[in-house]
This record gives sequence, structure tokens and C-alpha cells, in this order.
Amino acid sequence: MNVFTVEPANQQRVVDLIVRATDEFVSKAPGFISSTLHRSFDGTKVAMYAQWESAEHYEAMGRDPGPLPLFGEVLTLAKFEPGMYEIVRTFPPATE
Repeated sequence: MNVFTVEPANQQRVVDLIVRATDEFVSKAPGFISSTLHRSFDGTKVAMYAQWESAEHYEAMGRDPGPLPLFGEVLTLAKFEPGMYEIVRTFPPATE
């Protein structure tokens, strides 16, 4: 899960850059499962929840030179707070 802190005026640009990087490069990387992009209502955060087959697959994607210019621009607009987590539990909707 990666969180980007942005000025509200830059939120949409950061969203656009991450969408482009994901569409063009990240989603095609070996080991990629899925991702979901979020933006905060107050305009100050963009978060990407991504699932990978392994941490090694994620780290290999990070070394791919293809998306680096897009991610580089994101880093000029946002503070990046990366995090790697393991799934503890998934909660389905409650049934009666």
C-alpha cells in the first residue's frame, strides 16, 4: 500500500501519472495481480493498494526503467510513503 501526500492542486495530476504508469507498465509486470487507486476527498492524499504474487515481484517492477519518468514526476508533486503489508484477514459481507 503506497500513500502519496499532495497539495490539493496536484492531486489529479498525481492520479493521472499513476494511472498511466499502471496501465502502461505496472499491470504488465510479472507477478502483478491487481491494484486499486484511491484519492482522498480533501485532496491531500492518493493511495494505491496493489497485490503482487511476492515481494520479489514488486521489487523487480521497481527496477523496471519504463515507469521511472512517470514515478519521478509523481515524486516532484507528492511525498511518498511506501509500505508492504501481509493480509491478515479478508472480511466478506455479513450474511444473516
